[in-house]
Amino acid sequence: MARFDPVQYVRDVKTEVARVTWPSRKETLITTGLVLALSALAAVFFLVVDKLIQLAMSLLFGFGV
Repeated sequence: MARFDPVQYVRDVKTEVARVTWPSRKETLITTGLVLALSALAAVFFLVVDKLIQLAMSLLFGFGV
């Protein structure tokens, strides 16, 4: 079994981090905006669906308004 070498581990981490392609500020802002917009859209969609189910249940069973 190979022995753990912390110095070699740190070197390997530095090498891998140097290979990472980091997004630009513009790409990060665009992606963040899309995530926020789609989250808001999903929230509105589920709000509408919830209200429709609530209305259907109140008409069907006569309670819940």
